[in-house]
Amino acid sequence: MAATITVDIVAPDQTLWSGTARSVSAPTVEGSIGLLAQHEPVLAVLRAGSVAVVGEDGARTEVAIEGGFLSFDQDKVTIVADAGSGLAAYE
Repeated sequence: MAATITVDIVAPDQTLWSGTARSVSAPTVEGSIGLLAQHEPVLAVLRAGSVAVVGEDGARTEVAIEGGFLSFDQDKVTIVADAGSGLAAYE
């Protein structure tokens, strides 16, 4: 069984995505970042773009954001988005 991470993507008025995942990739102001279990702790400023989450079942979900912050520590990703504008799921 692949190691998983806990993911919470929130905007000021709603939860955009929450659950466990195999990986997360996000657009930071310094470039894209990819996160897997046991990644070093990181705090990053996000730019507008799409956060991609690969769930435990392998399904890919993308969440459009307008910017915000990302925190990763102890296999938990928290993304606080300035605003979320959409959700798309891919098999």
